[in-house]
Amino acid sequence: VQRRIVYAMSELGLNASAKFKKSARTVGDVLGKYHPHGDSACYEAMVLMAQPFSYRYPLVDGQGNWGAPDDPKSFAAMRYTESRLSKYSELLLSELGQGTADWVPNF
Repeated sequence: VQRRIVYAMSELGLNASAKFKKSARTVGDVLGKYHPHGDSACYEAMVLMAQPFSYRYPLVDGQGNWGAPDDPKSFAAMRYTESRLSKYSELLLSELGQGTADWVPNF
């Protein structure tokens, strides 16, 4: 689900220099287009990507309460947080348009 979140955020134009957008908007887009399995699992995956103490290189730049190192599950609901991609995510996505891998249906 992490790859789908990063890809959906890039499709929404949420690069590192863009304005923050509500996390609920991103989660809704991921659920509607790429991963129809539940909003809580999708949001928790996005929270982990935004916590600097969970990933060595955070893939999501978050604004709001994204949890604390002593209680990582203490994050706020998605309607209270905002997010955009980090510079590390942009590095991952930079090779996407170069045709490094062929796109094939996965369903």
